Amino acid sequence: MWAVNRRNRIGWGGYRLAPMVCVVILGAIGGCSESGSVDNGDTDVQNEDTMTVADVGSAPNDRCFHYNPNKNVYFGDLHVHTSLSLDANLQGTRLRPFEAYTFARGETVGMPPYDSMGRPLRTLTIDRPLDFAAVTDHAEFLGAVTVCTTPGVPGYDHPQCVQYREQPDLAFILLNTHLAAPQGQEVAPALCGEGGKNCQEPLMAAWSEIQDAAEAALDPSRACTFSTLVGYEWSGNPGTANLHRNVLFRTATVPAEPVGYFSEAYPEGLWAALREKCIDQLPGCDVITIPHNSNLSNGRMFEGTDKTGAPIDAAYAAEQAAMEPLVEIMQHKGDSECMPGSPLGDDECDFEKMPYDTLAIAFADGNSPPEPKDFVRDALVSGLTYWEQWGINPYAFGIIASTDTHLGTAGAVDERTYPGHGGAGAAHTTELPRGLVDTPAFNPGGLVGVWAEENRRESIFDALKRKETFGTSGPRIVVRFFGGFDYPSSACEWDDFAAQSYTMGVPMGGNLEVPKGGGAPRFGVWATQDPGTEAEKGVPIHQVQIIKCTAAKGKSGCTVFSLYKSTTEPSLSTADCVPDRESGETSVCQTWEDPDFDPEGAALYYVRVLQNPTCRWTTLFCQTNGVDCAKPATIAPGYEGCCDDRFAKVVSERAWTSPIWVLPKKNQVGG
Repeated sequence: MWAVNRRNRIGWGGYRLAPMVCVVILGAIGGCSESGSVDNGDTDVQNEDTMTVADVGSAPNDRCFHYNPNKNVYFGDLHVHTSLSLDANLQGTRLRPFEAYTFARGETVGMPPYDSMGRPLRTLTIDRPLDFAAVTDHAEFLGAVTVCTTPGVPGYDHPQCVQYREQPDLAFILLNTHLAAPQGQEVAPALCGEGGKNCQEPLMAAWSEIQDAAEAALDPSRACTFSTLVGYEWSGNPGTANLHRNVLFRTATVPAEPVGYFSEAYPEGLWAALREKCIDQLPGCDVITIPHNSNLSNGRMFEGTDKTGAPIDAAYAAEQAAMEPLVEIMQHKGDSECMPGSPLGDDECDFEKMPYDTLAIAFADGNSPPEPKDFVRDALVSGLTYWEQWGINPYAFGIIASTDTHLGTAGAVDERTYPGHGGAGAAHTTELPRGLVDTPAFNPGGLVGVWAEENRRESIFDALKRKETFGTSGPRIVVRFFGGFDYPSSACEWDDFAAQSYTMGVPMGGNLEVPKGGGAPRFGVWATQDPGTEAEKGVPIHQVQIIKCTAAKGKSGCTVFSLYKSTTEPSLSTADCVPDRESGETSVCQTWEDPDFDPEGAALYYVRVLQNPTCRWTTLFCQTNGVDCAKPATIAPGYEGCCDDRFAKVVSERAWTSPIWVLPKKNQVGG
């Protein structure tokens, strides 16, 4: 039975409501996030016109006004670099951590290049404020950046620092070779002096600045308009294969200094150091790590070996499962869901794929396609095979997305105003961009959505840790996903969809145990389109799919099931790039029972929501600047990428939920 209604039976209409008056009563879905995005799942939404301050203040005294035990949706960016990061700093970024947070909250900021008076030649404002964010500057050069940019400090006159200031492009390459050194041979740059003493005090100052900015930016009031998480990035990059992890802390209680690649060159060393210095030694300290850009890891992110090169064992798997509950599926450097044409792929895998397998190839715009095993779907299936062996799954990943911006512009995902994000992409240090603002392979990145009781740092972190998360490729598509063996086919008729779903099943990120009586699991999916803004309305949903992956008796595979697909094929012309807002749905609710369920084998299920096609940023930019690939005279210098056939002109923006794992009782441990 379809349960689809463009007239919004859930009662909120798919438009932006004022944040302080968009609240729902307990037992409903939880109202609007402070960014003005709208939650979905229950119908008990109070009328905006009759909402009073008394209604808003009805939450318990120690909770946010919008506290809801059935969870609210919040959107954020957990991968943000500022001028404290070596690559961002060398490419002209001047925004510091606090300014990155002010941008996320809606303030206009300047961007490189800057004129001789230090005035930015570009500015940017986010289309809608975020609910939360984390600055994640690279740990490895936090001290070196300060040394090379602060006259009079020890190391400032070192040849490496002179090169840093006079030849930034060359310094970018040479200093990053330290991160590309083989594991076991990594060493800090010589400018840091013997034992790294020149860089130690500046590193501590930068780490303090990151913490102070996070504290200053969060909203401590019961309005809870914005939250921050203290974090950084561990940037292991042996042979330029990306093994990077973002490290996020639950509270302001964090280790004295970040653990970087120069002190711990292997992921298991990072986890051990974080466990020792945070979880075991600091009361109130908790931490997770999040791998990203597996598409650029050259086969290494999920290769299943330890630092000796031996296959991982059950103890390794258990520690990875404990420390690494999430994976970043999408960001500025491409989509990592699944590889087109691979045994586990499908037609919709062909989305924001880059023809590179390492950061070096990406930086040089070479052509070396990634391997299927570098993608999240392959890792999820590999995790099931480990579970079959040990009852432990090292790759039981929940899903997020973020930007990886290197401009300090947290959450800047609008294709129409995309400024480029730096990093391995195009840099604009001395003059305004000539032609495309970024290498055409790159994209604006995505956002992470979390289902949390309130917009407080601890609640956001807890949602991340239990994997009640989803990622989007930029739009604020909202999706809920529940499953259970007693979950009814009538769930979409509930007025309190979320409350009853929590009672009857588990949410995204959860485990289901196969009952003795058998039967097949049933799932409930509720997805809503991004309502958009007054300036640019959102785009309807075109498809809702469940991807099922299995592994049993040495066989594995993935199948895509369609829960909803518009009966009208959406139209889009790249001549005007006006998206189809008539076909498709603003909201879709559907229950689904697995018709091919095997109670003896491990399985996972996740949801993918696709909106109607829209023009990619390159297409919009090239159209605005009069480029016609059929007329070479219109292709001015810097616009050659407009006609690069490796990259799509049109994209189907999307959202991916964390999986639900269904595991036989014989061995059930899960992730």
